[in-house]
Amino acid sequence: MNSTRKFDMVVIGSSAGGMQALKRLLAELPWNFSFPILIVQHISPRSDGSWVSILNGQCALEVKEADEKEAIVPGRVYLAPANYHLLVEEDRSCTLTLDEPVNYARPSIDVLFETAAQSCGAGLIGIVMTGANSDGARGLQFIKNNAGLTIVQEPETAESSAMPLAAIRLAEPDHVLSIDGIRELLISLNSMQRSRGLA
Repeated sequence: MNSTRKFDMVVIGSSAGGMQALKRLLAELPWNFSFPILIVQHISPRSDGSWVSILNGQCALEVKEADEKEAIVPGRVYLAPANYHLLVEEDRSCTLTLDEPVNYARPSIDVLFETAAQSCGAGLIGIVMTGANSDGARGLQFIKNNAGLTIVQEPETAESSAMPLAAIRLAEPDHVLSIDGIRELLISLNSMQRSRGLA
């Protein structure tokens, strides 16, 4: 890993089995982890968002649903609300839309990944985790084509392997790791960046 590389943001996509996977990943991130994290988890359009409050109570970082035009700040975790696409704008703020579903999903992982890559370029870390469809594969390829860092959960450790396998086939990610491995890599990258005064 190039130690001079600077990262600005992490985006994560998950679907079937994702709530438990996200809990395992996020609950052990330290309080001083400074990369902002934006997440699309496929959920029911009628979800009341209570799982976000539960997750927030188990994490050292603040976890919340993203709001329209909200500025993205370090050390905070933003989840796409039910039935809204979550986009990243050039000024690093959030936009929520009711545009047509993509990959039969709203929110769509590809939509988040592609808009974040347009905003952050090489400063973006994209992660595809467990899921039963192919959402996120095209977005992860887009991140890689824009020089971002790409990570996929090991299919054999995922509750549903279809989404990791689709992402591996299409995007040829930089890393294929267990959830513990993903967490350790994120903490290491953030620590290196903070030690250089860049985070």
